[in-house]
Amino acid sequence: MGTGRLYAAVAVGSFRRYATYRAATAAGVFTNTVFGLILVYTYLALWDERPQLGGYDQAQAVTYVWLGQALLSTLAIGGGGFETELMERIRTGDVAIDLYRPADLQLWWLAGDVGRALFQLLGRGVVPFGFGALFFDVALPSDPATWGACLVAVLLGMVVSFGIRYLVALSAFWLLDGTGVTQMLMITGIFCSGMLLPLNVFPGLLGEVVRALPWSSLLQAPADVLLGHADPVGTFLFQGAWAVALLAAGRLVQSAATRRVVVQGG
Repeated sequence: MGTGRLYAAVAVGSFRRYATYRAATAAGVFTNTVFGLILVYTYLALWDERPQLGGYDQAQAVTYVWLGQALLSTLAIGGGGFETELMERIRTGDVAIDLYRPADLQLWWLAGDVGRALFQLLGRGVVPFGFGALFFDVALPSDPATWGACLVAVLLGMVVSFGIRYLVALSAFWLLDGTGVTQMLMITGIFCSGMLLPLNVFPGLLGEVVRALPWSSLLQAPADVLLGHADPVGTFLFQGAWAVALLAAGRLVQSAATRRVVVQGG
């Protein structure tokens, strides 16, 4: 099997794996919809008091909420992707088997995470977003090119998200217990991606810093492309730069970490 076909098969296998958890998917759709409703009514009250907060009108703010609920699990913004499994394999030593595979460790897990993300987008993200568009006043573009640009931003966000979580997972080579670092990942992801509030509303230096961090590629970047608040090309370059930097950092850390692996026997 060619290299490209191998990783495509890994992605397809991951998609099918997550598709088997139908009850969990249905529960996730319900949860995202409920949390979306809570956030929407909070945003409506806030935007009643502060119209045009962050440069968004009320309909755009509502759209932002439902896009966030569609991408929360898709991009594993609060964690919950492959990283827990990889950490456990490192802790038990099963990662040695992964290293013996005729495949690159980083690309193997990236392919699997892309398959997971695509399923979460279709299986868990579309319904809450559609619900929001049906029952609330939202600001959706009529230009197919804008939708296409938003999809590209989401795909780039998948790679950036993987890059962040891969570095977190590799920390298990040194920490062994990843509970603390995964909790930090969740808190940082929720806050710095804009899941609580759009990063555009953060004032001064704080706003500049959080918008420059890689987490802004996960929600803020696709949202601004969808809402017409950002140049798609500039957004893609920003996301692409972070994707390359994080993947390169992951490669370096992986190289250092695998020197710590000692396989007994044979």
